[in-house]
Amino acid sequence: MVIPVADVDRAKEFYTRLGWRLDADFPAPDGLRVVQVTPPGSACSIIFGDRLTDAAPGAVQGLHLTVTDIEKARAELAELGADVSEPFHDAGGVFHHAGREGRVPGPHPDRADYNSFASFSDPDGNGWVLQEIKVRAPGR
Repeated sequence: MVIPVADVDRAKEFYTRLGWRLDADFPAPDGLRVVQVTPPGSACSIIFGDRLTDAAPGAVQGLHLTVTDIEKARAELAELGADVSEPFHDAGGVFHHAGREGRVPGPHPDRADYNSFASFSDPDGNGWVLQEIKVRAPGR
């Protein structure tokens, strides 16, 4: 996934401060620069840099990171400097809505998998959502 950012070094500092592994930082003579980082424990990476996308910085929303303990993950991110929301669940009980619509404070009352969330943004406003999943549904 390519994440649009305004300042590559600022984004690199933000994500690596959160403990994301720096996999690549490759400049090219024509001004192209590719930075790839991977969240701890993930097999998936994000890429940002210069001349990679025409999307406006902050345009990417709703990227999900699954965690086994929403409160622990939220506390760890906050300690590392992320402005992360308090845990929440959705009033409708299916999935969180865009923005802050339907947010109910606190994790899901039953701590049901797939139903507790927290959110944060990078310095450009690209939006991330933590989703608590302890046991995946069968076949997933």
